[in-house]
Amino acid sequence: MADTFQNQLVALLPAMKAFAVMLTRNRQSADDLVNDTVLRALRKQDLYAMGTNLKAWLFTIMRNIHVNNLRAGQRSRLVEVDDDLLPNLASVAPGQEHVLVLKELFRAIDGLNADQREVLLLVVGQDLSYEETARICGCPIGTVRSRLARARRELERMLSGEVAMPVPDDGAARTLKRGARPACRPALTEGLRAAS
Repeated sequence: MADTFQNQLVALLPAMKAFAVMLTRNRQSADDLVNDTVLRALRKQDLYAMGTNLKAWLFTIMRNIHVNNLRAGQRSRLVEVDDDLLPNLASVAPGQEHVLVLKELFRAIDGLNADQREVLLLVVGQDLSYEETARICGCPIGTVRSRLARARRELERMLSGEVAMPVPDDGAARTLKRGARPACRPALTEGLRAAS
């Protein structure tokens, strides 16, 4: 049983890393969060019921560790997504325009409130069901659906230029003019509509 659990755990490491990066927005913090999650999962593996969704169980552990770290005041300042993380999110190496589109999407996602962002990342980013997401977040399924609908609506408004995008702290992003509508935005909003 332990070997099967460990094999499944190893197979889920890439998904755990992706979720940790989306939670922390920092490669080192994400690595630490994954390590803490794996250690806790191995210590508590007797609490896991074989045959149930291990990914949801691990994400619940990861989320709880992350929330506990935030509550303990160990949160480091959020930073822009590392440029070297962006190619890992695409199946092929993106061109310059694709990198800009992804950066804009991440900026918009960062502009969502924490509850909406978390639900969006679990349902859309990790392809978890509403039920699994509700268990991870500790809220009713209706709340998950509501947060997801509001997150998609808000992202669409930001990406279409209807509302201002959040302004990052770095000076380079400030050179973007408010209300400017890059040609890549319609493709992003269409993708959001298709995902809903």
